[in-house]
Amino acid sequence: MISVASSPSSTGLSDPASELITALSALPAGHPSRADLRDRAIEAWLPLARHLANRYSGRGEPVDDLCQVAVMGLIKAVDRFDAERGVDFAGFAIPTIVGELKRHFRDRTWSIRVPRRLQELRLAITAANSTLTHTLGRSPTVADIAAHLGVSEEDVLEGLEGARAYTATSLSVPAGDDSIATLGDTLGGEDAGFEIAELRVALGPALASLDEREQKIISLRFYGNLTQSEIAQQIGISQMHVSRLLTRALAKLRKQIDAA
Repeated sequence: MISVASSPSSTGLSDPASELITALSALPAGHPSRADLRDRAIEAWLPLARHLANRYSGRGEPVDDLCQVAVMGLIKAVDRFDAERGVDFAGFAIPTIVGELKRHFRDRTWSIRVPRRLQELRLAITAANSTLTHTLGRSPTVADIAAHLGVSEEDVLEGLEGARAYTATSLSVPAGDDSIATLGDTLGGEDAGFEIAELRVALGPALASLDEREQKIISLRFYGNLTQSEIAQQIGISQMHVSRLLTRALAKLRKQIDAA
Protein backbone atom coordinates (compact mmCIF):
# COMPACT_ATOMS: atom_id res chain seq x y z
CA MET A 1 0.00 0.00 0.00
CA ILE A 2 1.45 3.38 -1.03
CA SER A 3 1.53 5.81 1.86
CA VAL A 4 -0.39 9.06 1.40
CA ALA A 5 2.30 10.80 3.39
CA SER A 6 4.72 10.26 0.49
CA SER A 7 2.65 12.39 -1.92
CA PRO A 8 3.87 15.91 -2.79
CA SER A 9 2.20 18.80 -1.04
CA SER A 10 1.49 20.57 -4.32
CA THR A 11 -1.65 19.70 -6.24
CA GLY A 12 -0.16 20.68 -9.61
CA LEU A 13 0.59 17.70 -11.83
CA SER A 14 3.30 17.62 -14.48
CA ASP A 15 3.13 16.12 -17.95
CA PRO A 16 5.18 13.08 -16.83
CA ALA A 17 2.23 12.08 -14.59
CA SER A 18 -0.09 12.07 -17.60
CA GLU A 19 2.54 10.26 -19.66
CA LEU A 20 2.72 7.50 -17.03
CA ILE A 21 -1.03 6.95 -17.24
CA THR A 22 -0.93 6.92 -21.03
CA ALA A 23 1.93 4.43 -21.04
CA LEU A 24 0.17 2.23 -18.47
CA SER A 25 -3.04 2.22 -20.49
CA ALA A 26 -1.11 1.11 -23.57
CA LEU A 27 0.43 -1.91 -21.83
CA PRO A 28 -1.48 -5.20 -22.10
CA ALA A 29 -2.55 -7.02 -18.92
CA GLY A 30 0.17 -9.31 -17.61
CA HIS A 31 3.02 -7.28 -19.10
CA PRO A 32 6.11 -7.62 -16.86
CA SER A 33 6.52 -3.82 -16.62
CA ARG A 34 2.90 -3.10 -15.79
CA ALA A 35 3.06 -3.53 -11.98
CA ASP A 36 6.00 -1.12 -11.60
CA LEU A 37 4.48 1.40 -13.99
CA ARG A 38 1.17 1.21 -12.11
CA ASP A 39 2.86 2.04 -8.79
CA ARG A 40 4.69 4.99 -10.38
CA ALA A 41 1.47 6.30 -11.91
CA ILE A 42 -0.37 6.12 -8.58
CA GLU A 43 2.55 7.85 -6.87
CA ALA A 44 2.52 10.62 -9.45
CA TRP A 45 -1.20 11.31 -9.04
CA LEU A 46 -1.28 11.19 -5.23
CA PRO A 47 -1.34 15.03 -4.97
CA LEU A 48 -4.72 15.01 -6.71
CA ALA A 49 -6.11 12.50 -4.19
CA ARG A 50 -4.81 14.57 -1.26
CA HIS A 51 -6.23 17.76 -2.73
CA LEU A 52 -9.70 16.25 -3.13
CA ALA A 53 -9.58 14.71 0.36
CA ASN A 54 -8.76 18.11 1.88
CA ARG A 55 -11.90 19.54 0.28
CA TYR A 56 -13.91 17.27 2.58
CA SER A 57 -12.00 18.03 5.77
CA GLY A 58 -13.76 19.62 8.74
CA ARG A 59 -16.81 17.38 8.41
CA GLY A 60 -16.16 15.11 11.37
CA GLU A 61 -13.74 12.68 9.75
CA PRO A 62 -9.93 12.62 10.30
CA VAL A 63 -8.03 13.96 7.29
CA ASP A 64 -5.77 10.90 7.26
CA ASP A 65 -8.81 8.64 6.88
CA LEU A 66 -10.17 10.80 4.07
CA CYS A 67 -6.80 10.67 2.32
CA GLN A 68 -6.77 6.89 2.49
CA VAL A 69 -10.29 6.79 1.03
CA ALA A 70 -9.22 9.17 -1.74
CA VAL A 71 -6.21 6.98 -2.52
CA MET A 72 -8.50 3.98 -2.86
CA GLY A 73 -10.53 5.99 -5.35
CA LEU A 74 -7.36 6.94 -7.21
CA ILE A 75 -6.28 3.30 -7.43
CA LYS A 76 -9.68 2.37 -8.86
CA ALA A 77 -9.36 5.18 -11.41
CA VAL A 78 -5.86 4.06 -12.44
CA ASP A 79 -6.99 0.46 -12.84
CA ARG A 80 -10.14 1.32 -14.80
CA PHE A 81 -8.87 4.13 -17.01
CA ASP A 82 -9.07 3.56 -20.75
CA ALA A 83 -7.26 6.20 -22.83
CA GLU A 84 -9.11 5.10 -25.99
CA ARG A 85 -12.36 6.61 -24.67
CA GLY A 86 -11.01 10.07 -25.39
CA VAL A 87 -11.24 11.39 -21.81
CA ASP A 88 -8.12 12.63 -20.06
CA PHE A 89 -7.20 10.89 -16.82
CA ALA A 90 -7.97 13.86 -14.55
CA GLY A 91 -11.48 14.08 -15.99
CA PHE A 92 -11.97 10.40 -15.18
CA ALA A 93 -10.16 10.27 -11.84
CA ILE A 94 -11.77 13.28 -10.14
CA PRO A 95 -15.39 11.99 -10.17
CA THR A 96 -14.13 8.52 -9.25
CA ILE A 97 -12.26 9.82 -6.19
CA VAL A 98 -15.04 12.23 -5.17
CA GLY A 99 -17.56 9.41 -5.50
CA GLU A 100 -15.47 7.26 -3.18
CA LEU A 101 -15.29 10.08 -0.61
CA LYS A 102 -19.05 10.70 -0.74
CA ARG A 103 -19.71 6.99 -0.41
CA HIS A 104 -17.48 6.92 2.68
CA PHE A 105 -19.52 9.68 4.34
CA ARG A 106 -22.78 8.08 3.28
CA ASP A 107 -22.05 4.51 4.34
CA ARG A 108 -19.44 4.59 7.09
CA THR A 109 -19.96 7.63 9.28
CA TRP A 110 -23.63 7.43 10.26
CA SER A 111 -24.54 5.89 13.61
CA ILE A 112 -28.08 5.17 12.42
CA ARG A 113 -29.03 4.32 8.86
CA VAL A 114 -31.01 7.14 7.28
CA PRO A 115 -32.21 7.63 3.68
CA ARG A 116 -29.49 8.57 1.20
CA ARG A 117 -31.34 11.80 0.37
CA LEU A 118 -31.00 12.99 3.97
CA GLN A 119 -27.36 11.94 4.11
CA GLU A 120 -26.54 13.98 1.01
CA LEU A 121 -28.66 16.89 2.26
CA ARG A 122 -26.74 16.89 5.52
CA LEU A 123 -23.44 17.17 3.63
CA ALA A 124 -24.82 20.00 1.50
CA ILE A 125 -26.07 21.86 4.58
CA THR A 126 -22.68 21.50 6.27
CA ALA A 127 -20.88 22.90 3.22
CA ALA A 128 -23.42 25.71 2.86
CA ASN A 129 -23.09 26.62 6.54
CA SER A 130 -19.31 26.94 6.17
CA THR A 131 -19.58 29.03 3.00
CA LEU A 132 -22.30 31.34 4.29
CA THR A 133 -20.59 31.89 7.64
CA HIS A 134 -17.56 33.18 5.71
CA THR A 135 -19.51 35.34 3.26
CA LEU A 136 -22.13 36.70 5.66
CA GLY A 137 -19.81 37.16 8.62
CA ARG A 138 -22.34 35.46 10.88
CA SER A 139 -24.02 32.12 11.40
CA PRO A 140 -26.54 31.59 8.59
CA THR A 141 -30.23 31.14 9.31
CA VAL A 142 -32.35 28.28 8.01
CA ALA A 143 -33.72 30.68 5.40
CA ASP A 144 -30.17 31.62 4.31
CA ILE A 145 -29.20 27.96 3.85
CA ALA A 146 -32.44 27.16 2.03
CA ALA A 147 -31.92 30.05 -0.42
CA HIS A 148 -28.28 29.08 -0.97
CA LEU A 149 -29.13 25.44 -1.72
CA GLY A 150 -32.32 26.19 -3.64
CA VAL A 151 -34.46 24.04 -1.36
CA SER A 152 -37.32 24.76 1.04
CA GLU A 153 -36.81 25.63 4.68
CA GLU A 154 -38.67 22.41 5.56
CA ASP A 155 -36.04 20.45 3.63
CA VAL A 156 -33.26 22.18 5.59
CA LEU A 157 -34.96 21.44 8.90
CA GLU A 158 -35.44 17.82 7.85
CA GLY A 159 -31.75 17.60 6.93
CA LEU A 160 -30.72 19.08 10.28
CA GLU A 161 -32.94 16.59 12.10
CA GLY A 162 -31.46 13.73 10.09
CA ALA A 163 -27.97 14.97 10.98
CA ARG A 164 -28.66 13.96 14.59
CA ALA A 165 -28.21 10.36 13.44
CA TYR A 166 -24.64 11.13 12.33
CA THR A 167 -23.22 10.53 15.79
CA ALA A 168 -24.49 8.62 18.81
CA THR A 169 -23.86 9.04 22.51
CA SER A 170 -22.29 6.10 24.29
CA LEU A 171 -24.52 4.29 26.77
CA SER A 172 -21.55 4.31 29.15
CA VAL A 173 -21.61 8.07 29.76
CA PRO A 174 -23.08 9.32 33.08
CA ALA A 175 -26.82 9.97 33.05
CA GLY A 176 -26.26 13.29 34.85
CA ASP A 177 -23.51 15.61 36.07
CA ASP A 178 -23.52 14.15 39.59
CA SER A 179 -24.85 10.70 38.75
CA ILE A 180 -22.92 7.45 38.93
CA ALA A 181 -25.59 5.77 36.81
CA THR A 182 -25.00 5.58 33.05
CA LEU A 183 -27.41 6.22 30.20
CA GLY A 184 -27.55 2.46 29.71
CA ASP A 185 -28.92 2.10 33.24
CA THR A 186 -31.90 4.27 32.32
CA LEU A 187 -33.03 2.03 29.49
CA GLY A 188 -36.19 0.09 30.19
CA GLY A 189 -36.39 -3.67 30.08
CA GLU A 190 -39.03 -6.11 29.01
CA ASP A 191 -42.23 -5.82 31.03
CA ALA A 192 -43.56 -9.27 31.80
CA GLY A 193 -46.91 -7.68 32.62
CA PHE A 194 -47.67 -7.21 28.92
CA GLU A 195 -47.22 -10.91 28.24
CA ILE A 196 -49.35 -11.80 31.27
CA ALA A 197 -52.09 -9.44 30.09
CA GLU A 198 -52.11 -11.07 26.67
CA LEU A 199 -52.34 -14.52 28.25
CA ARG A 200 -55.26 -13.43 30.42
CA VAL A 201 -57.10 -12.16 27.34
CA ALA A 202 -56.53 -15.48 25.57
CA LEU A 203 -57.30 -17.57 28.68
CA GLY A 204 -61.02 -16.77 28.85
CA PRO A 205 -61.97 -18.28 25.47
CA ALA A 206 -59.56 -21.17 26.09
CA LEU A 207 -61.25 -22.06 29.40
CA ALA A 208 -64.64 -21.93 27.70
CA SER A 209 -63.51 -24.73 25.38
CA LEU A 210 -63.13 -27.15 28.34
CA ASP A 211 -65.98 -29.25 29.65
CA GLU A 212 -67.56 -28.44 33.01
CA ARG A 213 -65.50 -30.91 35.07
CA GLU A 214 -62.22 -29.81 33.48
CA GLN A 215 -63.06 -26.16 34.19
CA LYS A 216 -63.78 -27.02 37.82
CA ILE A 217 -60.50 -28.91 38.26
CA ILE A 218 -58.51 -26.02 36.73
CA SER A 219 -60.33 -23.53 38.94
CA LEU A 220 -59.77 -25.55 42.13
CA ARG A 221 -56.12 -26.18 41.32
CA PHE A 222 -54.96 -22.73 40.19
CA TYR A 223 -57.50 -20.35 41.72
CA GLY A 224 -58.36 -22.33 44.86
CA ASN A 225 -54.75 -23.54 45.33
CA LEU A 226 -55.97 -27.05 46.25
CA THR A 227 -53.75 -30.11 45.89
CA GLN A 228 -54.74 -32.94 43.58
CA SER A 229 -55.70 -35.04 46.61
CA GLU A 230 -57.98 -32.29 47.94
CA ILE A 231 -59.57 -31.89 44.51
CA ALA A 232 -60.14 -35.67 44.32
CA GLN A 233 -61.92 -35.65 47.67
CA GLN A 234 -64.12 -32.70 46.68
CA ILE A 235 -65.12 -34.12 43.29
CA GLY A 236 -65.30 -37.73 44.44
CA ILE A 237 -62.75 -39.32 42.11
CA SER A 238 -59.24 -40.72 42.60
CA GLN A 239 -56.18 -38.50 42.79
CA MET A 240 -54.73 -40.32 39.75
CA HIS A 241 -57.88 -39.55 37.77
CA VAL A 242 -57.57 -35.89 38.78
CA SER A 243 -53.97 -35.91 37.55
CA ARG A 244 -54.99 -37.31 34.14
CA LEU A 245 -57.87 -34.81 33.78
CA LEU A 246 -55.63 -31.92 34.81
CA THR A 247 -52.96 -32.93 32.31
CA ARG A 248 -55.53 -33.22 29.53
CA ALA A 249 -57.15 -29.88 30.42
CA LEU A 250 -53.80 -28.07 30.46
CA ALA A 251 -52.92 -29.57 27.06
CA LYS A 252 -56.21 -28.26 25.66
CA LEU A 253 -55.59 -24.81 27.12
CA ARG A 254 -52.07 -24.68 25.68
CA LYS A 255 -53.34 -25.66 22.24
CA GLN A 256 -56.09 -23.06 22.34
CA ILE A 257 -53.77 -20.27 23.49
CA ASP A 258 -51.08 -21.14 20.91
CA ALA A 259 -53.71 -21.03 18.18
CA ALA A 260 -55.06 -17.66 19.36
